[in-house]
Amino acid sequence: MTRNIEEPVPAGVPATGRAPLVGMSLEAMRGMLAALGEPSYRAKQLYQWVYARRSPDFEGMTSLSHGLRERLATTHHLGRPEVGRAQSSADGTRKYLYKLPGGKAESVLMPEPRRVTFCISSQAGCALDCRFCLTALMGFGRHLTPGEIVGQVLTMLDDPAVGELPVNVVFMGMGEPLHNYDNVLEAYRLLIDQMGIGIPPRRVTLSTAGMVPGILRLAKEASRPRLAISLNATTDEIRDQIMPINRKHPIAELLGAAAAMPLGPRERVTLEYVMLEGVNAELVDARRLLGLVRKHDLRAKVNLIPFNPGGGLDYKAPPKEKIMAFHDLLQTAGLSCYTRKNRGRDISAACGQLAVLDGAASAKLDARRRGARPADAPTKPGGPGGDSRSGRGRVAKSKRPAPGRARRAGDRRRGK
Repeated sequence: MTRNIEEPVPAGVPATGRAPLVGMSLEAMRGMLAALGEPSYRAKQLYQWVYARRSPDFEGMTSLSHGLRERLATTHHLGRPEVGRAQSSADGTRKYLYKLPGGKAESVLMPEPRRVTFCISSQAGCALDCRFCLTALMGFGRHLTPGEIVGQVLTMLDDPAVGELPVNVVFMGMGEPLHNYDNVLEAYRLLIDQMGIGIPPRRVTLSTAGMVPGILRLAKEASRPRLAISLNATTDEIRDQIMPINRKHPIAELLGAAAAMPLGPRERVTLEYVMLEGVNAELVDARRLLGLVRKHDLRAKVNLIPFNPGGGLDYKAPPKEKIMAFHDLLQTAGLSCYTRKNRGRDISAACGQLAVLDGAASAKLDARRRGARPADAPTKPGGPGGDSRSGRGRVAKSKRPAPGRARRAGDRRRGK
């Protein structure tokens, strides 16, 4: 049974006119406190109160002097995002809606017997317009700040369902993480800092729809999340139609970038594959997927995701026996494969269902069905990390080609 629970704002006092602490690095706190005439060791104390102990207010930061706590309360606020609503699914999944300045975002908590997974958002909405994803109907709102990203994790860590369970964090909520590169990587560094939140790097995964420049940049980081690629098709013809970003970065370029990622001894790139009946779920698709992995010598595993319906999207999941046949073909051929459980469907918390929709979403869906360009489609090209701090980054969209044009474009890429 689904129930809606109104949650109190966890950030303590209102934020008006004061700077947030969540999202600040230790060095930033050290500089801020030095300006107040405080010794450097105070920064470590404050940092641990914010991130490791997750203090709900300044009054509880008892290792800080009373005078410092009073001064901080006048110049800063904790800065966790305001929770507008939390919903609970019959399967234990929890979905949080955050009310942010100039937008809304959602995150999902999925408890299991041996771990808990946090699915977090990197943007309010998304610019990439993947046809099977409800978030795309929101359009692009803005980039989330490092504090708004980390704040989702801090909020969910306080959920009683977490307890002492190990935590996995996946950047698979709203938005394209590599479109907001700088803020996402800054948030990642805060999440893995053992002095603060302390999530092991191997337990953090970033999923991209295929922003190749961001993948190449990520490969050069000293520390980075594990990589997942939302592939969802085995030909450029199909991927062009369901994921417009493929027209800029086709499959060969994308998998080539993934294959160039330096991996740890037991690390593999995850290929996420949303299964759409009549689009990408035949055994010939499974064979092509296997061929792509072998062609690019990609150390990979496959995550099959049965489509989760909602919002009037014109797709459906294949029958279970078809999904199993697809899975078995890959597994028998030696490619590690697992099928994702559909968690939180009754509260629209499953993969591809995160969205805060309004009347504009229906208009966008109607425009898609007519093959027209959405009125709110951004026109300025964006890049990984480009202008992400200001929240003004954009990714260009192309008009959706007619099926014949898509086939010809795919043929040219394959040299036909």
